Amino acid sequence: MSVKTREEDLKKISKEIANCRRCSLWKERKNPVPGEGNVNPVVVFVGEAPGYWEDVKGRPFVGAAGRLLDEMLTGIGLRRDDVYITNILKCRPPRNRDPRPEEVKACTPFLDRQLEILSPEIIVTLGRHSAMYILSRAGFSVTGITAVRGKVYHARFWGKNVRLIPTFHPAAALYNVKLKDYLVRDFKLLKAEIEQRRLI
Repeated sequence: MSVKTREEDLKKISKEIANCRRCSLWKERKNPVPGEGNVNPVVVFVGEAPGYWEDVKGRPFVGAAGRLLDEMLTGIGLRRDDVYITNILKCRPPRNRDPRPEEVKACTPFLDRQLEILSPEIIVTLGRHSAMYILSRAGFSVTGITAVRGKVYHARFWGKNVRLIPTFHPAAALYNVKLKDYLVRDFKLLKAEIEQRRLI
């Protein structure tokens, strides 16, 4: 698929998200947050849901958690322009509460289509809800993020082999400094996977 075709297909999904009424989150949002980044990425990051600043700006990971994500990317020689960043939910839940099962069910068809268009080599899940959804799609059971982080899982999506790397959400590392060390380790794991397979 050409870059132009990918861009057009992703824009179409973004318009659908803007008009979506599948759950009630659209009623309180300021802006939908479909995702952004390289449309021919080696790595796609999937977070959980937009927060306050994401809702204001309509862009993913632009608050404090986004600054930490940028720091983690820089630490392994990547920039935002190298990757694609999106979330399980495309609208902010009130008061940043956890995504509800019915919201995940309503919203993830958009994510599934985005991932199929982007067709990355590696998907990094940020947080428990993201890990649970992506890993369960690949046939893995997830009880919590601590049990699955720090490992590389192999999946078969879109007729190709894809690596899945679950880690903590950057926001969690802002509240619990100890988690930042694990985040750094997991990004080093991502770097090793990229270098080992000569993906970038």
